[in-house]
Amino acid sequence: MCRNVFLLCLVFTGIGPTVVAQRFGGNAPSVHFRQLNTPAARVIFSPGTDSTAERVANIALRLSKETAYSIGSRFRKINIVLHPRTTVSNGYVALGPFRSEFYLTPPQNSFELGSLPWPDMLAIHEYRHVQQYNNFNTGLSHAFRLVFGENGQELANALAIPNWFWEGDAVYQETLVSAQGRGRLPYFFNDYRSLWLAGRRFNYMKLRNGSLRDFTPDHYRLGYMLVAYGREKFGNDFWKNVTHDAAGFRPLLYPFQHAVKRYAGISFPAFTRQATGYFMDQAGEAHTAVTLPRHFKADQEYPAYADSGIVVYLKSSYHEPPYFVIQQDGREDRIRSRDVAIDNQFSLAAGKITYAAYRPATRWEWNDYNEINVLDITTGKEQTITHRTKYFSPSFSPDGGTIVAVSAVPGKACALHLLEANGRLIRVLPNPDTLFYTYPVFSATGNIVAAARTTAGKMALVEVDSSTGKTTYLTPPAFHVMGNPRPAGDRIYFTAAFNGYDRLMAVVPATGELFWLPLAPVGVGVYQPFIRGDQLLFSSFTATGFRLQDTTLSQVAAQPVTASAWETPPGSFGVHFTGPAAGILAGITQQHFPPSGYSPATGLFNFHSLLPYVNDPDYQLSLVGNNVLNTMSSEIFGGYNRNEGYKQVGAKFTYGGFFPYINIGGNYIFNRRDYIRVNQAVSWNESQVNAGLEIPLNLSKGRRLTNLDIGSDYVYKTVRYTGVYKDSIASTQLGYLNNYFFFSSQLQQARQQIYPALAQVISLSYRTALEQFTARQFLAYGVFYFPGAWFSHSVVVNLAYQNRDTLNHYRYSNSFPFSRGYQSPNLREMARWGINYHFPVAYPDLGVGNIVYFQRVRANAFYDDTRGIVAYTSGARIRTPFRSTGAELFFDTKWWNELPLSFGFRFSHLLDPDLFGGAGSSRFEFILPVNLFQR
Repeated sequence: MCRNVFLLCLVFTGIGPTVVAQRFGGNAPSVHFRQLNTPAARVIFSPGTDSTAERVANIALRLSKETAYSIGSRFRKINIVLHPRTTVSNGYVALGPFRSEFYLTPPQNSFELGSLPWPDMLAIHEYRHVQQYNNFNTGLSHAFRLVFGENGQELANALAIPNWFWEGDAVYQETLVSAQGRGRLPYFFNDYRSLWLAGRRFNYMKLRNGSLRDFTPDHYRLGYMLVAYGREKFGNDFWKNVTHDAAGFRPLLYPFQHAVKRYAGISFPAFTRQATGYFMDQAGEAHTAVTLPRHFKADQEYPAYADSGIVVYLKSSYHEPPYFVIQQDGREDRIRSRDVAIDNQFSLAAGKITYAAYRPATRWEWNDYNEINVLDITTGKEQTITHRTKYFSPSFSPDGGTIVAVSAVPGKACALHLLEANGRLIRVLPNPDTLFYTYPVFSATGNIVAAARTTAGKMALVEVDSSTGKTTYLTPPAFHVMGNPRPAGDRIYFTAAFNGYDRLMAVVPATGELFWLPLAPVGVGVYQPFIRGDQLLFSSFTATGFRLQDTTLSQVAAQPVTASAWETPPGSFGVHFTGPAAGILAGITQQHFPPSGYSPATGLFNFHSLLPYVNDPDYQLSLVGNNVLNTMSSEIFGGYNRNEGYKQVGAKFTYGGFFPYINIGGNYIFNRRDYIRVNQAVSWNESQVNAGLEIPLNLSKGRRLTNLDIGSDYVYKTVRYTGVYKDSIASTQLGYLNNYFFFSSQLQQARQQIYPALAQVISLSYRTALEQFTARQFLAYGVFYFPGAWFSHSVVVNLAYQNRDTLNHYRYSNSFPFSRGYQSPNLREMARWGINYHFPVAYPDLGVGNIVYFQRVRANAFYDDTRGIVAYTSGARIRTPFRSTGAELFFDTKWWNELPLSFGFRFSHLLDPDLFGGAGSSRFEFILPVNLFQR
């Protein structure tokens, strides 16, 4: 759950303005939207989610009245779009345009986000972001909005107010208005508890910006501690006053830190130390201290016994994506890399693993799937046994012959499906209590045991008869989150939040007796238990990753849990939630709002922001717009091309509501120039209009992320020559086709990998005139990524070829990636190959004055070889080499603890004369890298 700060990436990484909005054109035309209107929100939904829309509308309306006192009274109505077809669990609020989007499928893991009904959780968290944006439109932030539009405010807000406040304040609201929220979940505090246990005290800038070699908690956790402490110590008005001054940039430099000092009476560093120290004092009981590696090692999750002495688990590290491992006699052997997946859960039986793999729809990306895979641990062969399904947490029966999986489709009741090992559906079990099932497993009797959420947001361990669907509650419903049940003997073991930690629990189904097992993990919490006989395997959270541990059950004296202790609500770790909004979620009634239709044409041209766009050699300033459903992208722009020195103005529009995108546009270019021969330039102005179709396809599957984009535009252009050739070359009108093909495919990428271990980017374009003139240009380029000598190293090979006609009736724009260091002429024919070796130099984790944080320094050694046909004054055409070699040094940084920026310096040594540029063979450049996986 996050705020959208996409503008920041846009400004500082050079991604073009046409990709501002997320999942553009992601709903098929057959999806008919409706709306509910209240003073607080317009909730836009599709049939089948009517009751959810009404619930969200009621919560937003109540929050707008009850929680404004702690953030400010400014108010603006929000559009909330509900998406029931994606298997991802998320939500966000964004400016540009102002809207919120809810991904309605609940997550399986209750430890991370809790067990509240998922639409409730989204509404109480995301509406706080709505209130934040409404009240941070003040002072200099308001001035940014006046000049640059909504994304201007977003940029100013991000510069003034740290990301930890946005999310920490929203998590505080979750916990204030409900009986749960992340502020009451032990898992939410594991990150900091593990660091404190290991004696690791990272400085504020490292905690803010993260690290590529050390585990650092995210900004949600830091934010909650600081926000909760501020309200606990200084009252409910504290953050309202701080953020109002900060958003107004009072003062201009370090406004947030100065505001904290103004209203707390202590310096900002002292405030952060006191806040974290306050929660450190709440950490509670001691755990077993062990010697840990210096830096993050790896996560070892979901351990399971395969045979005597053989353990299988999922491993992921900062330099490798997740993969399955067999461990025996202290040695690890890789089975296979795991496919892209939402959850790390898997099940093992009879020598086979089953898990759910994520797969997006080919065209309509608001619809995606979870398909069940089966992997043989001996051969490493994997098979997908269900297709276009929405299954979660599949689990084998002990003999491996049957699979139980959760089917979760918003708008429909959650259900347990029984499947044959080949994926054929056996039966769907009834769910009369409308429970939401998580992590189901088979018991020894063949029934299903699952941790289930009730409609009230409580959780219980239940047993479901695999023939009739009859449900038996093994534990009373309570606000203790739980998961990963494991039947063994006469007990069922599971993890549950109890007395401030996620502990190993056990219940005896025959008697209803409930126990907790006082283990002494090397980290914090006991997760994913697996039991065989007397042996217990589990994972515990440490400062260097989830760590696999084992013990014997006979050594642990189980402690009984009384009914009153189990019914006691979870604690709040020293925070006292008081005030008029405390606990109001339980009292929100379902007021009826009459629905009406919502036309896809509503607000079609919705200009909201003025954005800079840097993608050397192109520099552009664009007025951009998007409608709320994100089916229309509008842009009016002015730009400059450094290669040819021309200026342009224009407009373009893309409609993504049909299977092909529909693109239309037009522009006027001033002072284009090119060379007829060496040192003989020609210049002209041109105008054009264009219309075309584009088909974007997401072909991702398995371990690869793959995209294909095919399109064609008809362009009509008028050319008027200027300068010395104004009278000798007649003006021309030209109609041509611009055909293009873009393909990218990559393996999953780990945190430390500069580029994926294997990836390919291929782009083809062909432009050809259709009327009386001959004007052709073909451009092909490819970038191919290979592993280097170490996991984080990359070998990158570049290939490019461009060919155009020689009649010079018209010259198309030049996008050829010329050898580095040279000027970039538009020659008749050019071919290039190049090789790069990228590698990290250092991970400094160094911050300076809360202004810039250096996360990584990396280098690249390169060689480029371009051969082009050059026409000389004698009329000769000679294939001329343009070779260069050199090095690049990049700095991956964050500015103002918020904005990611990679920049670098390039030294190029020219091995051949630069016929179109200055003298000298040594060239130095300042560079901004471009993400090659974006078109």
